[in-house]
This record gives sequence, structure tokens and C-alpha cells, in this order.
Amino acid sequence: MTIDASKRRLLDDLFATIDEQNVDRFVRFLTDDAIFRFGSAAPVEGQAEIREAVDGFFATIAGSKHVLGTMLADNGTLVCEGEVTYTRHDDSEITLPFVNVFEFEGELISHYKIYADSGPLYAE
Repeated sequence: MTIDASKRRLLDDLFATIDEQNVDRFVRFLTDDAIFRFGSAAPVEGQAEIREAVDGFFATIAGSKHVLGTMLADNGTLVCEGEVTYTRHDDSEITLPFVNVFEFEGELISHYKIYADSGPLYAE
């Protein structure tokens, strides 16, 4: 089933925050004990650890721009696919597909799972 307008706005705000590399605002979308996993990296738990992991990732890129595609929701879980264009520190760009799975507690994300291959981002 498709998502409602409030969840769409939430995702638009979330991805705008990511593209701004605003880690402090990013963690406000999460529950205090949220679990976050990016690709094949080990999951991290809690806002402090997630802030550190995401801030570390942001340091490896100059910027990003997400374009959202299909979104589906069911029983507190939302799935979103899209493409992200990363800008590297040498100003080159690469566009990669992703799928994110979000589990919600109310309006906050309790589980944030990113299914993407970031290998090409760091390839020479």
C-alpha cells in the first residue's frame, strides 16, 4: 500500500537533512534506542553511536542528492527506493541505487536499514 502524505513529508525532510549533512537534525528523526545499518556495515545502536557513524560517513563525501522513487508502507514499516548522487571530495560524482527500510515507533524511526553498495563510491 502507498504511504500517506505525512510519511512522505517526513521522508522528504529526512533526505533533505541527509543532503545537508546535518547530523544533529538527522538523529532527531530517530528513537533514542534506534538501530541503524548502512549496507554491509555492522549495525549501530542509539543516537550517540548513530551520530558518530553518520558523521564519519559525511566526512568521506563532499555532498549528496537523493531522488526518491517508489515508497510502500505496511504495519509501521516503510520501504523507499531511489537513487543518490554522491559528490566526492575531488568534485567527481557517482549515482547509485538504494533501498531503505524504516520501522517506526509513532513518528520516529526505530530501525533504519540501508540496502546499497557503497563500493563504487570509493573505487578509484
